[in-house]
Amino acid sequence: MQSNRQNRISRLIQKDLCEILQLHGREWVPGVMITVTKVSVTSDLSIARVYLSIFGKDPNKVVGQIASRSGEIRKQLGLRVKHQLRHVPDLQFYVDDSLDYIENIEKLLK
Repeated sequence: MQSNRQNRISRLIQKDLCEILQLHGREWVPGVMITVTKVSVTSDLSIARVYLSIFGKDPNKVVGQIASRSGEIRKQLGLRVKHQLRHVPDLQFYVDDSLDYIENIEKLLK
C-alpha cells in the first residue's frame, strides 16, 4: 500500500515521462508506440518502477533500448520536476503485460 505522497509522486513522474517519451520516443525507437501505464515509487522515493505498454516491435527489446537511455531520461525528468522533488528517483523500466494477462483470462473463461 502506497502513501498519499508516493501516489502523488508516481502520478507526477508518470505524466512527465509520458511527455518525454512522446517527444523523444520516435527518435530513440522509430516505428513503436510507447505508453507509460503505471509508475510505482518505493517508500524511500529512491526508485521508480516504470511499466511500459509497447506496440509495434518486440517489447523486451524496446524496453532494453529505453533502459539504456535511462540516464538521459532521468536528466530530462529532473529538469521538469526540479521544483517538486529534491531528488529524482532512479528509473527501472518493465514491460506491462497486464493486457496479455487479461486476454488470457477472458480466453479461459469462454
